[in-house]
Amino acid sequence: MILLITGAVVALLLSFYLLNEVTENFFIPSLDTISHKTKMSDDAAGATLMAAGSSAPELFISIIAILYGGDNFEIGVGTIVGSALFNLLVIIGAVAFVRNSQIAWQPMFRDMLFYTISIGMLYWAFQSGIITIFHVFAFVGLYVLYVVAVLNWKKIFPFEKVEIIEEEEDDPNWKKYLRPIDYILEKLFAAEKYYVFNFFVSVILIALLSWVLVESAVVISDAMGIPKYVIALTVLAFGTSIPDMISSIIVAKQGRGGMAISNALGSNIFDILIGLGLPWIVLILSGGINLDVQGSNITSHILVLLASVIGMLVMFLITKWRVNRFLGVVFLGSYLSYLFYVIIQAS
Repeated sequence: MILLITGAVVALLLSFYLLNEVTENFFIPSLDTISHKTKMSDDAAGATLMAAGSSAPELFISIIAILYGGDNFEIGVGTIVGSALFNLLVIIGAVAFVRNSQIAWQPMFRDMLFYTISIGMLYWAFQSGIITIFHVFAFVGLYVLYVVAVLNWKKIFPFEKVEIIEEEEDDPNWKKYLRPIDYILEKLFAAEKYYVFNFFVSVILIALLSWVLVESAVVISDAMGIPKYVIALTVLAFGTSIPDMISSIIVAKQGRGGMAISNALGSNIFDILIGLGLPWIVLILSGGINLDVQGSNITSHILVLLASVIGMLVMFLITKWRVNRFLGVVFLGSYLSYLFYVIIQAS
């Protein structure tokens, strides 16, 4: 039993690392090249391609968990809900420690508005007890509306573009021990000019690594008697949010704190509306049945999501839309309190 758990933990940690490397170094750059080749604006690319790129792990885990069936359904939902809280509290909290900055309220208001509506729709779907095709089409429809809003928001509420301050990024010392793994990984990809090929290889690898994550989480959950939704809300949520965190910290160091926060919020909107909506559509249409979610353990955590975004708005009003260390302490402290709540609830 100990050997089984140890193997599952090693597979989990290795998958987290590889998932981060594939997403950060191959998948997102290939998406970025595609957006430039198709002449998409930065806002449009961020709301669609880049959000899809950083949220790909959550989407694949949601799909795989649904295919497994049974109580594994809550792994997909739990990962997305937990990842949303991590993005909102930990990533924004970390960004606040990296660099103080003044952010434009206009795009923040847009993203918080659509995020709040997304959370409300998620709660509405679970409270109904049965998720139907009407619910999931509403999810996808709202995301389309969000993309339209992103494309036109600056025309309605003009705001200044922040100048980028480039900074050199050094690899952490511990990464030198993983260079053999990085070497093998790089051999699977082609030169940057073959970005379409790299895109599809990235998709395949993310899908495989997401499957390993779900398998490992199920093994750990069953062996230790931990509810699957708790593993999803904590361990899987943290692992799949690493690409979001790294990219947000990088742009925050460049003085683009607002972009870092928009990245976190935009990814959360994608996770809820597409990360859940798309797999649900496939499952309902292929199986010809609605999804029974009565008695789900996720509902209370959805309310925590709603409380967190309201708290975020209050904090920004207090700091007058400034990202500073006070904000970081409050956000990180709130996430630690949430983890304590999850552990107490599961015990």
